Amino acid sequence: MPLGATRFGFSGSKPDLVVSYLAIAGGGGGAGNAGGAGGAGGYRNSYASETSGGGGSTETPLTLTSSTNYTVTVGAGGNGNGGNGNGNKGSDSVFSTITSEGGGLGGTFINGGGSGGSGGGGSAAGGGTGSGTTNQGFSGGSGTSDGSPSNFQAGGGGGAAESGNADGQSQGGDGLSSSITGSAVTRAGGGGGAVGSGKTIAVGGDGGGGRGAKRSNSVGVAGTVNTGSGGGGGDDNSGYDGQSGGSGVVILRYPSAYTITVAGGHTASTTTVGTEKVTTFTGGTGNVSFA
Repeated sequence: MPLGATRFGFSGSKPDLVVSYLAIAGGGGGAGNAGGAGGAGGYRNSYASETSGGGGSTETPLTLTSSTNYTVTVGAGGNGNGGNGNGNKGSDSVFSTITSEGGGLGGTFINGGGSGGSGGGGSAAGGGTGSGTTNQGFSGGSGTSDGSPSNFQAGGGGGAAESGNADGQSQGGDGLSSSITGSAVTRAGGGGGAVGSGKTIAVGGDGGGGRGAKRSNSVGVAGTVNTGSGGGGGDDNSGYDGQSGGSGVVILRYPSAYTITVAGGHTASTTTVGTEKVTTFTGGTGNVSFA
């Protein structure tokens, strides 16, 4: 047997380049004028036995080729809006052939919430709710109003783990937890919808969803950065605009025998967890390769 060889091949050989991923898109922005909240960005997960959003099962990790370029893009959160403006849809996140869809926008006045990874909440004054993308997220919630500025309640944004309004009128749907980095972190919660002056402030979903505004009392909150969570809905009074969704994140886990090269405008960091490396991308777009 040649020097350095083993029964299972040469000692210097590398394992297959199998890459697990968590790809979360940017969350949707909340709307103004008794506005619905933004939905969470699409949530796709292939790590261990963890689930994807919308009740989806674990996806299959990608088997890649070394010294080959693969695209990674971290989706930005959608901007919130004031007055009679809808929120804005979040931007997609991408890893190679995997695309997570941006979160749906919150709807304003009589407009419905927009569809996306998770759907945006509807306005208190009517309109439908945004639907989620299959195996990425859930739908937004609907709004209610009796015409009084004290009693309206706009719809909560959908989250990766449940629909908007699932935990109460106007509340954002919860996100999902992943341990792909070595520690359990919950991400991709939906935003809370705006409420009237006589109602209780609507919280965002677990995982970073922003709470909604309360008329003439409390400003809403943006979705948490790098969770892909939805922004809170806004009131029609000046200074109580709908809030922006949180930016997304792309996390890759792969054998520690490989070294990743990151090109372009990425913001990224790499750690070692046991026998594997974990690279977390928190912004930008460009190519990566492994050697």
